[in-house]
Amino acid sequence: MESAGKLAEGRESYARQAWRNAYESLTGADRADPLEPDDLELLATSAYMLGSEQEFREHMERAYRGHIESENGVAAVRCAFWIGFSLAVRGELGQASGWLGRAERLLDREATDCIERGYLLIPRIFEHEATGDLEAAAATAAEAAAIGERFGDADLLSMGSFAQGGALIGLGRLREGLALLDLAMVAVLAGELSPIPAGIVYCGVILSCEEAHDLRRAREWTTALTEWCKGQPDLVAFTGRCLVHRAQIMRMDGSWEQAVEEAQRAAERCLTGENPVAAGEAHYQRAEVHRLRGEHSDAEEAYREASAHGWEPQPGLALLRLAQGNERAAETAIRRVISEAGEPGKRASLLPAYIEIMTAVEDLEAAEQACAELDSIAQTEEESGALAAMAAQARGQVGVAVGSSQAALASLRRANDLWRRLAAPYESARARELIGLACRNLGDEEGALLELEAARETFARLGAATDLARVEGSSGHGPAPDSHALTKRELEVLRLLSAGETNKQIATDLVLSVRTVDRHVSNIYAKLGVSSRAAATTYAHEHGLVGLSSG
Repeated sequence: MESAGKLAEGRESYARQAWRNAYESLTGADRADPLEPDDLELLATSAYMLGSEQEFREHMERAYRGHIESENGVAAVRCAFWIGFSLAVRGELGQASGWLGRAERLLDREATDCIERGYLLIPRIFEHEATGDLEAAAATAAEAAAIGERFGDADLLSMGSFAQGGALIGLGRLREGLALLDLAMVAVLAGELSPIPAGIVYCGVILSCEEAHDLRRAREWTTALTEWCKGQPDLVAFTGRCLVHRAQIMRMDGSWEQAVEEAQRAAERCLTGENPVAAGEAHYQRAEVHRLRGEHSDAEEAYREASAHGWEPQPGLALLRLAQGNERAAETAIRRVISEAGEPGKRASLLPAYIEIMTAVEDLEAAEQACAELDSIAQTEEESGALAAMAAQARGQVGVAVGSSQAALASLRRANDLWRRLAAPYESARARELIGLACRNLGDEEGALLELEAARETFARLGAATDLARVEGSSGHGPAPDSHALTKRELEVLRLLSAGETNKQIATDLVLSVRTVDRHVSNIYAKLGVSSRAAATTYAHEHGLVGLSSG
């Protein structure tokens, strides 16, 4: 009788998602009288939601054996799948392969068409993704979703839909991919999914939204995930990943102090839940805030922590090197990661940093080519999205660098408008800083000062020390005093031009392309109001520009 009471209490607690009560009641019932396989699955799930994956697998293995003994092969297949899936997520691929192989063999003995055949497609999706074959991943995910729909299985339908959506986003087919993510989330929000699939879809969808740079959806689903977690006070599983997403949203919102705290909690929770890669992502989010605040040593440490836990510290680390003045290291790192990124979705995550660094090292041809690529990817997204803002800002940044400030202004004002709508204050301030530089290049000093002051106020409020120093002129990135609005690079070109060097010789000396030097010479003529090399040389000597320090 005691066992029956505890069993009933455990089932009832499970239904209420009271995981601690469910686990303790079902464990008590199991001690008094070993549970049947179906109830062992409930106990296993309760352990998983409490963060104990080892116990999850132990109880699921018992359920598997129980189903085998009762000759319920289809149910055993489902247990074997979840054991293999959990091992694969942990990176224990040998054991995972063994359990998934067991499931395949059991299924081969079953003559009937069943939903489990769809579940066993899911590992193949991840295999295709691991080899970079996103087309095959999308096709396999679509097949799994179709099986789920045919059998009326909301878990498989949603997991297949979000996996297909993520693969399409990686291929640059953002609209199609995001529509599938929305489809998957409808079932989650309606409470139609089992606990573990619900958490998988929540986290997977948010991650895909972040990869698609869809800030609105990422905010919306992160809020929903937070509420889902709050509704289960005992929940440990998925909460670490939830905190990572929250930290990223806080960073974008400009709540940087809270973002650092949330990222630290996320890292600790992810390690408790045995998810080191997610902990690495949390450290990366922390590093990004430290970098933006000019806390370089803290950023360095956090990027290293991210890498140690298996998370790529780029492009943040390259941008840190640029902020530290180590342009060569920044350029080497960003060229390496961009060459490794094949899928449009991944490249879109790297291109803005690549463009910023290429602009800084004066490889304007590479920056322009990257702008064209980013534009092409952004065209697949909604016009109001973050990717569109990134592309517009990149076009404006390169336009300012190549001397096309009038054309750049339109792109930069559009970028600023989009960032403001997306409530991304730091990005908006960066756009306004560039607008100010464009205005200055066009001779509108009053307009430039208004824009730069607006950017300065935002940087000061956020604590963006590096950007604040740059806007105030202390970093030396802008025109030097008495330089007649010439940048440091333009002053270098003018000195060599005044020494009688040809554009080709200047390009060799400064390790630039001839085309880039041609642009610099054109900008110099425009800013000095001259039309020839001889006139530029005379102007430089008369106004003391040749002797200005370039340090």
